[in-house]
Amino acid sequence: MAFAFCLSKAKETTGNEMYMWYAGFLITLCVSMGLLVRATQFLPIGTAYAVWTGIGAVGTVLLGILVFREPASFLRLFFLTTLIGSIIGLKAVSH
Repeated sequence: MAFAFCLSKAKETTGNEMYMWYAGFLITLCVSMGLLVRATQFLPIGTAYAVWTGIGAVGTVLLGILVFREPASFLRLFFLTTLIGSIIGLKAVSH
C-alpha cells in the first residue's frame, strides 16, 4: 500500500519533492518484497503471493477512497468485501 501511495504522490508533485516520493516508493517497495519473501517461508508461494497482492489491492482501494476521495459505490465496496473474504479463505485452507 505504501509504495502505491508514494507513487501516487510522486505523480502529483514536481522537483525535489517528486524525487523524495520516488525514493519513498523504492524503499517501501523493497520492504514490501522483503515481507513477501518472509511470508514464503511459512506459506506456499501461490498463497503468499495471493495474500500479499490482495492486501495491497484492498489497502490501495481504501487509501484511494479515504485519502484521494475516490468514489465508494455499493458495488465497489461489495467486490472489495468479496476480495477480503477470498484472502481469508485462501489463508485458512493453506498448510
